[in-house]
Amino acid sequence: MSNSTQQDQRGNEQAGDRRTQQQIDASNWLPITADRKAKWYYSAFHNVTAVVGAGVLGLPYAMSQIGWVPGMIVLILSWLITFYSFWQLIELHEIVPGKRFDRYPELGQHCFGPKLGYWIVMPQQLIVQVASGIVYCVTGGKSLKKFFELLWPVWGEYRTTYFILFFICLQFGISQAPNFNSLKGVSLLAALMSIGYASIAFVASTIQGVNHRENVTYGIRSSTLAGQIFDLLNGCGTIAFAFAGHSVALEIQATIPSTPEKPSKHAMWKGVVVAYVVVAFCYLSVSLSGYWAYGSHVEDDVLISLDKPAWLIAAANFMVFIHVIGSYQIFSMPVFDQIEQYLVENRGFTPGLPLRIIARSLYVAAAGFVAMCIPFFGGLLGLFGGLVFASTSFFMPCIMWIVTQKPKAFSFHWISSWISIVIGVLLAVLSPIGGARTIIMAAKTYKLFS
Repeated sequence: MSNSTQQDQRGNEQAGDRRTQQQIDASNWLPITADRKAKWYYSAFHNVTAVVGAGVLGLPYAMSQIGWVPGMIVLILSWLITFYSFWQLIELHEIVPGKRFDRYPELGQHCFGPKLGYWIVMPQQLIVQVASGIVYCVTGGKSLKKFFELLWPVWGEYRTTYFILFFICLQFGISQAPNFNSLKGVSLLAALMSIGYASIAFVASTIQGVNHRENVTYGIRSSTLAGQIFDLLNGCGTIAFAFAGHSVALEIQATIPSTPEKPSKHAMWKGVVVAYVVVAFCYLSVSLSGYWAYGSHVEDDVLISLDKPAWLIAAANFMVFIHVIGSYQIFSMPVFDQIEQYLVENRGFTPGLPLRIIARSLYVAAAGFVAMCIPFFGGLLGLFGGLVFASTSFFMPCIMWIVTQKPKAFSFHWISSWISIVIGVLLAVLSPIGGARTIIMAAKTYKLFS
């Protein structure tokens, strides 16, 4: 072998070693993998914060679009399907001995190939997380405005845009948290707030229904056949949005320590079971009481329908505001991870605070700008819920399970997976149509930044 060939070979080996070392350094710095000391109860409150988000307040509105019997069927079926698909993701996290799929796209690469798997999963997960951030900006701004309106009515004269902007400004600071586990305090507070405002919505709606239900009408919200069809699609998308936590499931599990004797899936599953019990309470109580109290005239955010007692409803809206601060962070942390991983590993940027501040601030500003432009809560839930949330939560985990585990035909896992896939695909194809129509209808009377 010539000297030049040997030098080229050594150069290639050294370059490969540098890339490997760079990836190791990045892994120890990136927010998903920098800290793996989470406890099982971190999984519980992270998942409550992720799942019980803005969607729970839109469930009575979804009932008014679908009807309470079909709505309850869709809601319960969605709970069962996503509970099952959550279990699948947790099991698949360490399906290869000695390896952890810490991010959803990494699992996609294992299932469908390095390039195809990445481009199948990454765009869908990214849209879910960015869409969640946009919706939480809208929810946070509207809830804060309602809080001030109830206690100091003069504040109602200010534009919703200003309150959304205040929410965004808070996120500029909180977004600098270095990793997932550093958000545990914010996430725990957010989870407690979700239980708090769901309980208030349930109690206040029940009181409203007992005392002022004489003129309430039930049935499908729209009076025309076309409107009923579109509302049905949007309502299904809203319910799909309410089960969005799967897009951050693997990233949450990545923060839990794992050994061959004690794999992370046990702690993660324990937390998810607790979280889904909380989800069941919040969703069933709010959806049934809100629709019962207000019928087909319930607002797309049930707390907007509630006015008395003013101090209690104000407290609930403030709880929503606190909760979506945490939800925004839970869904944004994987986005920060993707951005920073790309900049460090592909663009050669040096890991550090300046990179983190600039990259995250630009993302927060961009998502916030979109939220101020299109603050249509109900339509956004339906559009995004069906567009990509159905994929990441309903059928993508099942497809991955079939590809990797190859369950026997007509076995329990085979049947369950295919039922979930069919329902999820129908949601993904049909429900964005209803959400898009809702936004178009609302946009006819909307003024930019109003």
